[in-house]
Formats: sequence, C-alpha cells, structure tokens
Amino acid sequence: MSKLDIIWAKVLTRETLPKQLQLWRFHSNTIVFTNGCFDILHRGHIDYLSKAADLRNKLVVGINTDSSVKRLGKSDARPIQDETSRALLVASLGFVSAVVLFDEDTPAELIKIVQPETLVKGADYDAEEKNPASPKYIVGSDLVRTNGGKVVTIPFLDGFSTTAIEKKIKG
Repeated sequence: MSKLDIIWAKVLTRETLPKQLQLWRFHSNTIVFTNGCFDILHRGHIDYLSKAADLRNKLVVGINTDSSVKRLGKSDARPIQDETSRALLVASLGFVSAVVLFDEDTPAELIKIVQPETLVKGADYDAEEKNPASPKYIVGSDLVRTNGGKVVTIPFLDGFSTTAIEKKIKG
C-alpha cells in the first residue's frame, strides 16, 4: 500500500465510519471529534488539531462540504479549495485518525454517529453554553455530555486564520 493510499484510507464516509469506530472501541480506544472547513491548512490548524488529538486516542475530523461552506457565508470566494482536497490535506496529518465530510449546516448528525468521548471546538465557542440559540453554543455538546463525555475548547493561535491569509493574498 502506498503512502497516498494510507492517507486516502483515512477519508471515511458515513457508511464506512461506524465500522472503524467499532473496531477502535473494541481495542479500547477513545475518540475526540472536531469539525471545520480547513480551507487553507495553516499553522493555527496544526496547533488546534494536534491539541485536540492529544485529548484522546483517535481524532475524527468532520469537514464541511463545499456547499456547506458556501452556506456558512464566510466569503464569496470560499471555499478556496474543494472538499476532496481539504479532506485529503487534513487526513495527511499523522495525528488525524479519520476525516468525514458532512453536508449539513452543522455536524449534529455526524456527532450522533461518532458518539465521541470528547467534543472539541475553538475558544470562540463556550463549552459551558447550554442555549442552542446562542452563537457560542457547541452543536452536539448536549449529546456528548448526556453520554458521559467532555466538551472542550482550545484557544486559537494568534495571528493565524484562513480569513487573514485570504486578505493578505488579495493584498
């Protein structure tokens, strides 16, 4: 199996993900889940994802599809890279165990499938927020807590964001 095949094998679907999760849990692995667009992979992403991976044995990353990114309204030019490229780039990181695309506006349905022991988001969210109407609320946090899991936020690395890179490129 080539190195590229190994990376592609980490890009799972909703159909293949449950079997992988079952296998990991059979071997007593615990799972952390996070999600995002990961449009232009940068140092801030590496810092964030590596810290998320440190929290459990396996890191599953949900990545917004192209149409999902468009609906988020980040900018007219987003996503800059297509969903397949974004998934492959994130899957190429050694500390990422699996990548799954999701087309919904939120990863709620994917979180129901993954049932992570830890759910992670950036510190622009609030791990203690219980009101789903709040922009600080972490989607899926209620489910994770109900199942005995933890919800964690990780501070962003100052000065690193896809939006800042996009502005710099535009000059």
